[in-house]
Amino acid sequence: QVQLVESGGGLVQPGGSLRLSCAASGIAFRLYDMGWYRQAPGKQRELVAATPSGGSTRYADSVKGRFTISRDNAKNTVYLQMNSLKTEDTAVYSCNSGLGIKTYWGQGTQVTVSS
Repeated sequence: QVQLVESGGGLVQPGGSLRLSCAASGIAFRLYDMGWYRQAPGKQRELVAATPSGGSTRYADSVKGRFTISRDNAKNTVYLQMNSLKTEDTAVYSCNSGLGIKTYWGQGTQVTVSS
């Protein structure tokens, strides 16, 4: 059974930082492309950052220079370090894994940026 479990969300003030984690089980993690997506109320889900199994990371223009995605294949975990958070970063953040036609999603974690 495949599970992706996110953690690390919460309430933070503008300018603050959070670190999201996504622990995967049931997949050959090192072979999977991993990504973080977010969906704000009334908006479509968008890709925030991705780390392929082999290749360069990529980011949405809106988070470049502020967010960093990383993965630890030994721990089957992908991280999203979010710095200089803005109110517009408020959303549900979800972890995704993909390999060919196989794709899996976590349940999501709420990030709220507010003063």
